[in-house]
Amino acid sequence: MKCKRYFAAVSKRYGSGAVRVKITVYYKVALTSMRNALPFHIRVTFIKSSISFLVICMVSLIIPIAPAGAQNNFPVYKVIQPNVAFWEDIYGTYSSRKGILHDRNDLNIVYTVIDLVNWDAPESRQINQKLIKLARQRVKNILSELGHGKKPATTEEKRIAALFPKQRHTRYLKARENIRLQIGQKDRFKQGVIRSGKYISQIKTIFRHYGLPAELAYLPHVESSFNPHAKSKAGAAGLWQFTRATGKDYMRINQLIDERLDPFLATHAAAKLLKENYSRLETWPLALTAYNYGRSGMLRAVKEQKNYPSIFSNYRKGHFKFASRNFYSEFLAATKVARKLGRDRKLLPDRPEATKTLRLEGYASSQNLQSFFRVSKQDFARLNPALKKPLLDGTKLIPEGYLLRLPATKQVRLRLSQWKKSMYAASQLPDTLYTVQKGDTLSTIAKRYRTTTHKLKTLNNLNRHSIIKIGQKLALPSSKGNIVILKNISKKKPI
Repeated sequence: MKCKRYFAAVSKRYGSGAVRVKITVYYKVALTSMRNALPFHIRVTFIKSSISFLVICMVSLIIPIAPAGAQNNFPVYKVIQPNVAFWEDIYGTYSSRKGILHDRNDLNIVYTVIDLVNWDAPESRQINQKLIKLARQRVKNILSELGHGKKPATTEEKRIAALFPKQRHTRYLKARENIRLQIGQKDRFKQGVIRSGKYISQIKTIFRHYGLPAELAYLPHVESSFNPHAKSKAGAAGLWQFTRATGKDYMRINQLIDERLDPFLATHAAAKLLKENYSRLETWPLALTAYNYGRSGMLRAVKEQKNYPSIFSNYRKGHFKFASRNFYSEFLAATKVARKLGRDRKLLPDRPEATKTLRLEGYASSQNLQSFFRVSKQDFARLNPALKKPLLDGTKLIPEGYLLRLPATKQVRLRLSQWKKSMYAASQLPDTLYTVQKGDTLSTIAKRYRTTTHKLKTLNNLNRHSIIKIGQKLALPSSKGNIVILKNISKKKPI
């Protein structure tokens, strides 16, 4: 009886289904085997130990069926399902020759799909703008008439009315001011998938190195369509669309180097940012939204709304508008569509380029590097997109610590073994030109470059009545003596 009660308690706590059946079977086998072989109290102790051991074994066999990496890091909450479906259509169904007029807040409400002309055709922008304006006005007129009590008569009126089941007439009037246009992306998204072939494998490797889910490698489909040269109106740049302000926390961004433009250096920065977001926000829907909206903003949203579904449904403060609200949905949709296209054998993605890297331990001239490794100027610039013009044309030296990328040819491999520290320069080349910034005076510039105001005036044809202007180029003393004398463009006023 003691054994049976123990079995019942253990089975109830740990087992259901397959586990409970297996416990029952092993219990009966053990009981039968031991019944006549051992004293009663020893049989009880043995069977209890056997049952506990078997429970641990059975549970350990069943629980790991789902591998560690398969947990649902990126849930599709019910509240965002219409938005995910909308973006799947934008990325996978509608091309850039389709314009979708929809409600800004409820993406279930799609009013019409506009047929546009090819954007590459002459005057296409003006033609498409006119088509969009006419379609928008037609929808507005229908909503206005429905809002004022008119019964739907035409097929289009009935279809639009059906988008608002059991709504008051005022709902139609409010909807008039909430119409948004979205251009289809199917063709552009497909090109992005092709471009991604060059980068995505390495991006996944980098993310795994940081302990991040490999699915995050699909995020550039939303940010840049895997275009490493992409730039936004807000000043974001590169594959991961970092702004200068955010990028400076993770990369070198200055007058000589902009690591946002290097897909792999920027990926390391994106991994660090995403990992920090997740550390503070604790879920990937929140961490990803913070990539767009900002970590501080999301922390405030979480404090008020507690979780992602509530933020999505209720939070409207600050700059949490359409783009931020839809960012996670876009990521889910882009990931799904990109994976589907990736399984298409007719689609031929770009192939990764084999490269070798060299961490510079001192200053080096791009011309000397190109000559030593026998790499063309074009290939050198293409493989090192973070380097700006002064570094590429030799005006300045590539600084210490930069990770140089070179083609992985047999010749480069051989030359890497022959590269010596003696080939580095001890210091950076001095500036020969200076661009006047806000707040500059001749005396502050002279102090910064360890010269005198008299020398600056002489080199730049300035007299005692001249002033300097923001943006003006000033020649600076050079140890080599190669001074550029600029034409005096200053106004004649005292400094």
